Amino acid sequence: MKKLMGIMLALLLTPLAWAADYQEGVHYTTVSKAPVNGTPTVTEYFSFYCPHCYDFAKTYVGPIKDGLADGVRFNQAHVDFINGAGAGSGEALSRALAIAKTLKVTQKIEMALFAAIQDKGRRIGTDAQVKQIFLDNGVAEADFDKAAKSFPVNALVKKWKKDQTATGIRGVPALVVNNKYQVEMGSIRSLEQLHSLLNYLATKP
Repeated sequence: MKKLMGIMLALLLTPLAWAADYQEGVHYTTVSKAPVNGTPTVTEYFSFYCPHCYDFAKTYVGPIKDGLADGVRFNQAHVDFINGAGAGSGEALSRALAIAKTLKVTQKIEMALFAAIQDKGRRIGTDAQVKQIFLDNGVAEADFDKAAKSFPVNALVKKWKKDQTATGIRGVPALVVNNKYQVEMGSIRSLEQLHSLLNYLATKP
């Protein structure tokens, strides 16, 4: 993954022209046989305990969003199989992201959690520790408590778990289009190629 991130960073400022000639098993893998329905969506699967995911969030997520075709949505899902602070910490951090999305403070809380874990070396994995991050970043305690117990948060966490299982994601960061096609990141040689591939997969049945 470090090699991949280095390649992508080196090519970020020197994009190449790519024809949409993509091969299954080379540029992408089909991870589900379910039909594609709804809004075309690129989902980034990640973990706050993954240092490469932190680099990806800071360097690539913004440019990836900017390069998606009109009508293609970008989404994020937190995986629960990396328990960096002990058993259950992965699920606690999935709930943290779901709460942040429900309260519409995703960017602020996402970066705060990444910085606390990756830059400061804090072991965050309990509900109380997660809650403190929200309070430290200006979220009212009453708002947090209400959201933490809400149906939308529970539903989102369950959906991420279901999608994680269905797609077979075992490594992060990972990009999956329409919960059906996973990008083979080792095949990517430029940001422009990644945009082209994502937009191609977004229209693939």
